[in-house]
Amino acid sequence: VQVVESGGGLVQAGGSLRLSCTASGNTFNIYTIGWYRQAPGKQREFVARISSRSWTIVYVDSVKGRFTISRDNAKNTVYLQMNSLKPEDKAVYYCNTHPSRDSNWGQGTQVTVAS
Repeated sequence: VQVVESGGGLVQAGGSLRLSCTASGNTFNIYTIGWYRQAPGKQREFVARISSRSWTIVYVDSVKGRFTISRDNAKNTVYLQMNSLKPEDKAVYYCNTHPSRDSNWGQGTQVTVAS
């Protein structure tokens, strides 16, 4: 699965962004897709995942109630709506299958939150 992430940017604390993860190929719909992030000097961490038909959604505790993951299989796209952003959300955000596969990592999209 080849993915392209987009939608990052610079926002003030408390602001919102919507990230998109668009995949190529015709097998996207069968995979659970996850969003991950890597902050400067830290290891990449799991943020959220959504099953192939959106029946199962899981978030890391730090984003519960603020982030919403969704998908549109007709568009081969998974979204991450991020509200009430905090400076600690600053990171490069990636999408991948879940569990992740090394061959699927894209370039990511940078999210910067100004305090």
